[in-house]
Amino acid sequence: MQKKLLTLAVAGALGAPAVALAQVEVYGTIHMSLNYMDYGASTAGAPSVSKFDVASHASNVGVRGRESVGGGLTAWFQVETNASMERSNNIAHTSNFASRNSAVGMQGGWGNLFVGQWTTPWADLDALWGVGTVATYGPITSIIGRRETTGAAPNPNCVNGGSGLGGTGTPPTAVCDSVEGGGGVGHPFWRRISNSIHYQSPVFAGIQVKLAYQTNQDKAEASTALPGTVSADPQMYSASVTWSGMGGRLRIGAAYDGHKEFTTVGKTDEGFRVTGGWNFGFADIGAAYEQMTYKAAVGDCDATQFGVGIAIPIGQGAIRASYSQADDIEGTFSGAGSCGAAGTGDNGAKQYNIGYDYRFSKRTTVGVGYATIENDPAAVFTWSGLSSSNNGVSLNPPAGSDVSIFFVSMIHRF
Repeated sequence: MQKKLLTLAVAGALGAPAVALAQVEVYGTIHMSLNYMDYGASTAGAPSVSKFDVASHASNVGVRGRESVGGGLTAWFQVETNASMERSNNIAHTSNFASRNSAVGMQGGWGNLFVGQWTTPWADLDALWGVGTVATYGPITSIIGRRETTGAAPNPNCVNGGSGLGGTGTPPTAVCDSVEGGGGVGHPFWRRISNSIHYQSPVFAGIQVKLAYQTNQDKAEASTALPGTVSADPQMYSASVTWSGMGGRLRIGAAYDGHKEFTTVGKTDEGFRVTGGWNFGFADIGAAYEQMTYKAAVGDCDATQFGVGIAIPIGQGAIRASYSQADDIEGTFSGAGSCGAAGTGDNGAKQYNIGYDYRFSKRTTVGVGYATIENDPAAVFTWSGLSSSNNGVSLNPPAGSDVSIFFVSMIHRF
């Protein structure tokens, strides 16, 4: 009822008949936590630091709508953006409008086809196994899929900057794609992709296939007028297949990603993962395994991560716990680039978390918990969304610094 009233209000504000927006919905999630964080001493001797923080976890607001257009077809759209709920170092955490899942598409008995910016089939598999996390302090925002990023972001003729930055000069020093430089288009395996086309099949006997392609809009040709430029054709593919049975209690999925010429011209970074879970009633368990191969000019590096999680229902809430691990990167690549400290060894990490969340209603959940990351001497893993680390500036801890957090969180959906 409230959403219908909000729809009428939006229609009135736009000066349009309410009936024209009868299928439009305004929705969102506000997710905040109060944290007590501890950053341990680093490998290089940076001191330990303890501090409090108020953090926002992918809080968002969106508008979506559907319309039957005949012939069994439904046209739909969604525009979703981050909701800036905090400031850090006196700078508001802002983002461009439609920075989250935003697209327009057509759906029918043959499936769902849409274009825009959306999470990849690879990332969608996290829903199958991520049952062991309270708030967002768990494997999916720290270890799993977080070996980051596949290279040149991805046009090799650019030095990419944060959103809103400009630049002049001769490549490869020019800033020529600030949005991609800000990390918002899918270079890490876990992140959503923009400039993309997606297809999701209908569910047949519990089986669904998802496909996504990020276009090669950053294709580049070398030019004698611009010294230092190279020819490249960066583009990305993602595909998954999932199956669920026993009324959804048993679920499993596999995914493949290919990131062509993101790290090295002429080569394709690849990733494979399997996730799944089984709800026994008295407990819901999940597990994930993944491996990424990053292609350098000379040699490759392989990154492997895995995790397990459990949720034990108690009344209107659940105890949730997870363990995840990133192994040392293997391979011969030991330079700057997508694999960071590859070749140096000791760049893995272990993550543990446990907590309890209580659902007061379908819209409101409160949780409390503890989580920790044990970084190897060359590793810098942390959770997405944390504020500054040991030096009060960088969001990533210095190499070898362990990170622990006690938190109380609240989620409200509307």
